[in-house]
Amino acid sequence: MKVILAYSGGLDTSVMIKWLQEKYGAEVVTVTLDVGQGEDLALIEERARKLGVVEHYSIDAKEEFVENYVFPAVKANAMYEGKYPVSTALSRPLIAKKLVEVAEKHGADAVAHGCTGKGNDQVRIEVAVRSLNPDLKVIAPVREWGLTREAEIEYARKHGVPVEERRSIYSVDQNLWGRSIECGPLEDPAEEPPEEIFEWTLPLREAPDQPGYVSIKFERGVPVELNGERLDGVSLIARLNKLAGMHGVGRIDHVEDRLVGIKSREVYECPAALCILEAHRDLEKLVLTKHELMFKELVDREWAHLVYTGLWADPLREDLEAFINSCEDRVEGEVRLKLFKGSLIVVGRSSPYSLYEHSLATYGAESRFDQSWSKGFIELWGLQSMTARWKKRRKEA
Repeated sequence: MKVILAYSGGLDTSVMIKWLQEKYGAEVVTVTLDVGQGEDLALIEERARKLGVVEHYSIDAKEEFVENYVFPAVKANAMYEGKYPVSTALSRPLIAKKLVEVAEKHGADAVAHGCTGKGNDQVRIEVAVRSLNPDLKVIAPVREWGLTREAEIEYARKHGVPVEERRSIYSVDQNLWGRSIECGPLEDPAEEPPEEIFEWTLPLREAPDQPGYVSIKFERGVPVELNGERLDGVSLIARLNKLAGMHGVGRIDHVEDRLVGIKSREVYECPAALCILEAHRDLEKLVLTKHELMFKELVDREWAHLVYTGLWADPLREDLEAFINSCEDRVEGEVRLKLFKGSLIVVGRSSPYSLYEHSLATYGAESRFDQSWSKGFIELWGLQSMTARWKKRRKEA
């Protein structure tokens, strides 16, 4: 039996190598994706090979992640429950895709992952894998085995898996689009998150005493320039994470409805994501009609819900994107943001497709708006509402 394991290099997935070898007699091939998490991939590969894997793949997937997953999320203003920019959720279908590609290359029987049975990621990865190749078996050792941390450490020592002193009580997942932090004191939603959990954002007391400004240019709904410099997507997001984080911008603390039915307190750091999404929404308001905006709000919410709940493979996502992409053809222009001690404010925007007409909006003498139009409009606009109210009052009388 040959199994392709999504390998992080941590204790959980390292133990899984030995468990798969022991329980299934499996040849294990490990796969690690670089989606901007900032880990040493060479060290992770060395660790995997020492544990007896037959092959290891280190895949630089940052560009693919941004172009095919993050940018569609920007176009869809993807914020699950209005707070979370689906950063972790976006990487899971990409990980599943690479697992399947390697599995098919090796003629493997199964893929395996390190997700727990309480989280969303098990659903995201397994639905994506089975959608791409229904013949592949999916093995979830954490869910099947149910080991405690203590038992896992004991198993690791028995089987020669290096056990490092645990660096943190927190569980962290990160990529270019954001950091997710869980566990420890964060499990009490009444407690303020300790400062030690944050890495990308400065505490407000240490943020600059003067505001910073950033300008983001969009073409067809995606960011292409930062402060006048044209950048590829990976570089733009990485640079904006640092610029915004320096001003304390990007922290999110909210109670989230997990797919499996649990309410969970979640803390995130997403400096670039919050800046880009705020700028993008503002630019859309400048160039789209109010009817497009009202309908797109519904479409965007459904898109984010599909991605969060592991249904990236559902045809509805592509159906929604057909509408979204049609709108985004005109989402072109520049948005200026003011960053100051954790706050993020749009302070200017411009676009060649702007629907804002100064000659109509101004209250000055040069206005082209004929105020006499309003009298008849008011009569027609409120006709049914006024008629209904008159009828109701007459009936009550």
